[in-house]
Amino acid sequence: MTVVVTAIFHPVEGKKQQLIAAMRRGIEAVHEEKGCELYAIHDAEDGTVTMIEKWTTAEDLAVHADGDAVKILNADIEQYLASPVVVTKMTALPMGSESAGAL
Repeated sequence: MTVVVTAIFHPVEGKKQQLIAAMRRGIEAVHEEKGCELYAIHDAEDGTVTMIEKWTTAEDLAVHADGDAVKILNADIEQYLASPVVVTKMTALPMGSESAGAL
């Protein structure tokens, strides 16, 4: 079963664009990882940067969490974070149509 993750990044005041730029190298590396179906950042209206992830299996996510790409991402963005990243793992509760009822 797929796993969906959100990661909320709280940028240092005035450093959102630097945070976003610093995320590029890590994101590009994650896109090459086994099981990565979605790893995309979004500009949230509350001033945070929200990443939405989708992984083929929980095992793929676990390998990702301990992998080099996450180490690269964390090292590149550390100076631009006002607080720790908030990560939430979820499993779908499909409802309605197959294409619209689950991420």
